[in-house]
Amino acid sequence: MEEALKLRRATYHLWTFTISKLISSFGSQVYAFAISFYILQLTGSATSFAANLICNILPRTMVAPFAGYVADNYSRKKIVIFAQIATTLAIGGLLFISLTSGLSLVVIYTTTAVLSLTTQFSGVAFTSSITGLVDENRIQRAMSLNQMSISFAAIGSPAVGGLLYGTVSMPVFLMMYMIASVVAVILESTMNFTLFAKRKEAVEGEPKETMLENMKAGLSYLRLQPALTAIIWLLLSINFLFGAFMVGYAFILIEKMKMPSEHFGLTEGAFAVGMLLMSVYLSARKDLKYPLLVGKRGIIVMGILMAGIGLPLIISIPYNWMFAFYATIMFSFGVTQIIVNTPLMVWMQKSIDDDFKGRVFSIIETMAMALMPLGMVIYGFLYDVLPAQWILIASSLVLVGVVLILARPSIIRKAHPEIEGEAVEIKVAGESGV
Repeated sequence: MEEALKLRRATYHLWTFTISKLISSFGSQVYAFAISFYILQLTGSATSFAANLICNILPRTMVAPFAGYVADNYSRKKIVIFAQIATTLAIGGLLFISLTSGLSLVVIYTTTAVLSLTTQFSGVAFTSSITGLVDENRIQRAMSLNQMSISFAAIGSPAVGGLLYGTVSMPVFLMMYMIASVVAVILESTMNFTLFAKRKEAVEGEPKETMLENMKAGLSYLRLQPALTAIIWLLLSINFLFGAFMVGYAFILIEKMKMPSEHFGLTEGAFAVGMLLMSVYLSARKDLKYPLLVGKRGIIVMGILMAGIGLPLIISIPYNWMFAFYATIMFSFGVTQIIVNTPLMVWMQKSIDDDFKGRVFSIIETMAMALMPLGMVIYGFLYDVLPAQWILIASSLVLVGVVLILARPSIIRKAHPEIEGEAVEIKVAGESGV
């Protein structure tokens, strides 16, 4: 009876978690869209626009390790709720200033920095709590629904942001965002973050680790998990090498192919649609048996797709066929990204001890946030001096090589020891003539 109640509660968590993530993802992306337009209209300066992006990225990068420590040592539910309340207050403060004295760049930058911090703490705490909110059999569904929320926000936020920005005033827009944030707080307060959690209870009288010792313990834990360490390095390599795609795609279509902005936007929309459809599919199907193996194959396909982006630079094709080709490539990229992200995240959720999840996920995020801008800067320079198609082909070959080395069969067997057992069973069955 108790188990049935827990499962019913987990079902409730699946939907409240999804709605909460949808509100936060949609709200933050619509806000980012509207505030970017506002800054550009106010100043007409790309530097002012870039400064707002820095105010979003820099605080998150700086506090990411601390966010992991906090998530592993304090109540994750309180962290999520306090972070969402802080988001509500920050938007409320911006609303108050816009009504009384008008918005200034300093106020906008400060609000962006505060929202960046709250997003970081909330994100790490929420990600670390998945296995506490839902039963193990539905972790894949939870991760798929999370990706679905992000994809839906990516598709809808530019349209909604553009519509709202053109039809309502900034105070009305901020009021709507604040109300949505309050709804998210109410939803999160009804969730039991420890329903299936396996965190160790603190022993009374036992000396508490300092923050530095706690973070060192997280790194020591990783060193004892060779499969996990290999997969983390693989994910970081993807983040760096993906700079070839992120910089090269827009450069090739806009600069080399002279594609109109509306057609370029449609190809990017195909990416979000691919992500959304694949997320829906994975949320409805049973758990993948060997998520790491699926992720490995997905990364290889991703490498092939990356090389394909440069194909129209080598082979001349009519414009309509070129547009259809890039829309198909981007749709496939969206599908493949979910095939890679969701199984790998499910495997990590099941493999990492609850007491270390916050630190491990914050280490991944810190390094990823550092490597992605670095990759974009390096590739930005390379695209100015080398042919784009050869940069993409070389990067895709490196990506495939990295996945074959870091996700080699011995690592896959460590992550999924049952593969070897099944291979032995098949061999014995074959030898016995069954």
